[in-house]
Amino acid sequence: MFNLDNIMHLSAFVSIVFLITGFIMYKFPPKKINYLYGYRTNASMKSQERWDFSQKYSSIQMMFTAIKLFILSLILPWFNESFKTNIFLQIVIVIVAVGFMFYKIEKAIKINFPNE
Repeated sequence: MFNLDNIMHLSAFVSIVFLITGFIMYKFPPKKINYLYGYRTNASMKSQERWDFSQKYSSIQMMFTAIKLFILSLILPWFNESFKTNIFLQIVIVIVAVGFMFYKIEKAIKINFPNE
């Protein structure tokens, strides 16, 4: 049964999913550009070289983001006891973390492939 108390650990759950996904993508990156599996953006799909770089870099960034989210999930409940505020903060933190992760990956692609 769904229990609202389980949502209190949203960022911990997301961090575990990110860690597993990042590890799988690192160990088994997609070999060819595709629309099904891997880090798929316009920038990453422009060439095979970009694709290979973005798969490895994004998997590493996903694992780093997972570790940061997990640490935050351990610290956050100590600072706020309000259930609604805690949920709101966890959702905001996850959204910001994912946005920042995409920003870092796209920036790294532009830096490593400036002439393409």
